[in-house]
Amino acid sequence: MTTLKSALRRLSLIAFTALSLPAGAFADELNIYNWGEYINPAVLQKFEDETKIKVNLSTYSSNEEMLAKIQGGASGYDIVFPSVHMQDIMSKLDLLEKTDIDTYEGFKNIDPRFLRAKSDPKGEYCLPYAFGTVGILYNRKVLGKDIVGWKDLLATVKEKGLKITLLDDMREVLGVGLILNGHSVNSTNAEELQQAADTVIAMKPYVAAFTYDSRPMVGSGDVAAAHFFVGSMIDVFGNPKDLGYVIPEEGATMYQEDICVLKSAPNKDNAKKFLQFYTRPEIAALNVSQQTNGTPNVPARQLTPENIKNSKEINPTDQTMERLQIFQDLGAGLRQFDRVWTKVKTAQ
Repeated sequence: MTTLKSALRRLSLIAFTALSLPAGAFADELNIYNWGEYINPAVLQKFEDETKIKVNLSTYSSNEEMLAKIQGGASGYDIVFPSVHMQDIMSKLDLLEKTDIDTYEGFKNIDPRFLRAKSDPKGEYCLPYAFGTVGILYNRKVLGKDIVGWKDLLATVKEKGLKITLLDDMREVLGVGLILNGHSVNSTNAEELQQAADTVIAMKPYVAAFTYDSRPMVGSGDVAAAHFFVGSMIDVFGNPKDLGYVIPEEGATMYQEDICVLKSAPNKDNAKKFLQFYTRPEIAALNVSQQTNGTPNVPARQLTPENIKNSKEINPTDQTMERLQIFQDLGAGLRQFDRVWTKVKTAQ
């Protein structure tokens, strides 16, 4: 009897709580797992306001961290934002839900050049989200000049005894070495990778740190320049007199993330609603206005602020796009990178 009374009390409490919810309360939810600070909070707020679906945002700092957590059994996430090569890896692992977003009317806004995933050439699974370059953020006041690329930067820091930072990212850093030696950033050739490693090791006397936290260091002048993402244009816009960002003339990597729904997603319908929501030009433009990344949504580009719309760094010309390379899934070949990366990090 006591057990029955307790159960009835619990049921009464649940019913009371439900009846006490305010009229505008959320009846459903969506759990988004994204890179840190890689989405404008105003976009999530607008989605909540329009759909009455509560958005819960969690963040990660790398593709590998995200994949490890999903493979480790983390449940509850609905949407992830993998880079193209990671999307291909997750597809092989059967982790992604087919959404048929390519059949939605808003999909016509997507530039087909950004259907880059080999596992999803039509966009049946994921929606192209954002793209950008990995170049050089620099302090022209410290350098005493504008720079055009890596060779120019390295010659200047050597001459003036200055320091730079490199990303703490195996493929991005070795990618610089590969590009400077005229090779593909997806090369698994042992000789080419060793050559790339030697090039980076030769830079190390001028490297203050391998880090993702270099923007404040460049802004303050503690380092002359940083290997960094085009999202740092937000700093350039804030201090155009002292700061600049360049896509190196030797070439550079580009990144692209896509919005994907997990096969294990508990809120698949809500996740698909978000993909549809994000095909709208005004939504993609709202995101870009705060992110300073490029968008695959063609009409959205005309809706962005003038400084972003007219930026050749954020929206590279076709000629510049030809100098950009994107990472691919290397499979077992990634072990070759691991070996030379260890040499780079431990070299004195």
